[in-house]
Amino acid sequence: MASGYGSLAKEAIVLLDKFSAGRQCLDDFMEDVSKDLQIMAALQKKFILDVVSGCIEHKKLLDVVINVFYGQNGRCLSRGDRSQFVIICYLATFSLDDLGLQRFSHIIKSLDVQKMHTFLTFFFTHLTTWIQEEWNSIYDAAYVEERWIYPLLRWRPEMDILLDQLVVKISHGNQVMKSPIKTTEPQEFSLTKPKPLPLPVPELIPQQEKSKPVPKSTYKAPKEMQVIKEIKQKNHQQTVELLYEANMKQLRCANPHKSEHTQRVMSQIKKDLDSKLKFNSFHSSGVPPSSNKPSKLNNAAILRQGALFDRQVEEELQRMERLVEGAREPSSFLQAQKEMREKDLQEELAMIERRRLEGRISYEEGAMARTRLMERNQKTAQLKKEETAQLMRRYAEKRLQEEKEMRDLVQQVAEGHKNSKTAKEKLQKFKQSIVKEVAEQRRELLHQALEEAQAELCRKFEVIREIHAIESLPHFRVRNFDNTESAGHELMGEMSLVEMKERLGLLREVQQTEQQERREHILEENLNKKQLLLDKLDTINLHTRALAQAAAIRKEERKARPAMVQDETVLALQKKLEEKKLERQRLKQTKSKKPQTSEQAAAQTGTHTKKSLPVKSWEELELSLERHLQKDAPYVVPQTKTFKT
Repeated sequence: MASGYGSLAKEAIVLLDKFSAGRQCLDDFMEDVSKDLQIMAALQKKFILDVVSGCIEHKKLLDVVINVFYGQNGRCLSRGDRSQFVIICYLATFSLDDLGLQRFSHIIKSLDVQKMHTFLTFFFTHLTTWIQEEWNSIYDAAYVEERWIYPLLRWRPEMDILLDQLVVKISHGNQVMKSPIKTTEPQEFSLTKPKPLPLPVPELIPQQEKSKPVPKSTYKAPKEMQVIKEIKQKNHQQTVELLYEANMKQLRCANPHKSEHTQRVMSQIKKDLDSKLKFNSFHSSGVPPSSNKPSKLNNAAILRQGALFDRQVEEELQRMERLVEGAREPSSFLQAQKEMREKDLQEELAMIERRRLEGRISYEEGAMARTRLMERNQKTAQLKKEETAQLMRRYAEKRLQEEKEMRDLVQQVAEGHKNSKTAKEKLQKFKQSIVKEVAEQRRELLHQALEEAQAELCRKFEVIREIHAIESLPHFRVRNFDNTESAGHELMGEMSLVEMKERLGLLREVQQTEQQERREHILEENLNKKQLLLDKLDTINLHTRALAQAAAIRKEERKARPAMVQDETVLALQKKLEEKKLERQRLKQTKSKKPQTSEQAAAQTGTHTKKSLPVKSWEELELSLERHLQKDAPYVVPQTKTFKT
């Protein structure tokens, strides 16, 4: 399909020549062309029509390039070739991304290769210079740069490859094919072939003495690492067991289980505290009984309460006026609303109590589950302990055998180190002598530099002392001053010192009179404010007495109401909670009996293990192992010194 685009481009060149010769309307021309191209496939027909219509629509833009190209290379070109340059310029500018480089190169190679090479080099050479400037004068600069210049610059490396291919094709076309020249072919002489020489006797390769094999210990990690790892595992296991025992056996000083006497006392205290609680009294309990001493209020509080009581009095007067006019009294509605709120509150309190009891029950069930889980973990831990004890016994026996082998190896290494010690001591003495000589030379140089610096410092001290003596001489300056004369600077507000003092005195008298007037005005305002506050206090006391009486009446009414009836579900939950508590206490009692039996069983197993190891116990083996490691530490290979337990 790519090779067929060359013929389609030629068809488009012919149609473009017809349109430029006929000078007819574009729409009519395209209709006629589409009728003529009905035989072709739809894609081929679409390609030809798009190219021809695009060249005609962008004629102004393409003529900018073609006119200058013909102006520079018009002698070598004919007017009939103009249409093919227009189509190539259109395809490179607008359709290169859609066509692709392969189809575009087939179109170029189907035309005159030399002319296409000249035009493409001219087009891509001047693209970013005067061509871009001319296109910017026709269209917007940003649009030109984004839609045409950037895509063409992106295709520039591929175009350079295409131009190189065209150059190669042009050079091959210019060369004249010459007929190949026949050359003489030499023939071999018919001589007798010599006999092949016998193979030389191979030299004997001297065999070297068989070297000793490399010891296996060089490629193996030291056994101390394995010992350290096993000690770490043992320590970790001991810490886990201690943590488990600490969680299981709590401290006696912090025993959470109380005796029966303390539980009775705590329940009695709790009942006393619950009896003091009053869940029904969510409203205000009223004003406390008035004492002889009035409560202290600041000015803002007095004014705020006075304004509040005045507003309440106005609202009460308005309510009375509305009742006189025939409005309805809302007291019955308010009473019903109050009863409904109390009922909702009782239901909410019952719900809270149910939730609390359900939470306590779930807590008791969780505690029982935890105790069962701990018992199961204890059994598994006991089995693990027995298994680890057997493994450690086997390891101790194996380790004692390895110690003997290690001791022999250390003795061999120590003998090898003795010879190297003498050489090291000689080298160290030589280095010490060199260091002493360098230190003496350095000491002499430092002493000389110190003397020079001290002499320079003494010279500077003498110069500084002379400068201070010159500066300490006194300077006498005498100047007479007259209070009645001005300074003589010829300023607008210039005056003498006496005149300035007189003016300041007059200004001070005026300020004192103004200050006295302000003080009297402030005293008058304070007296008026105090009188207003006293009036407000009288009204506040009157209202507080009235509110206290109303609160006492409400309190008596509340006491007369029946107590809250407990819900049946709450009673059932309380019974269930008591049953769970009793069940947990039974589990604790059985748990306290089990440790005693486990201790007896441990004692029996201990006697059995002692019989099985008549020579050494596990602790004695461990101590002997550590003792051997401490003895062998200075003779071990240097790699083992970096390990840490």
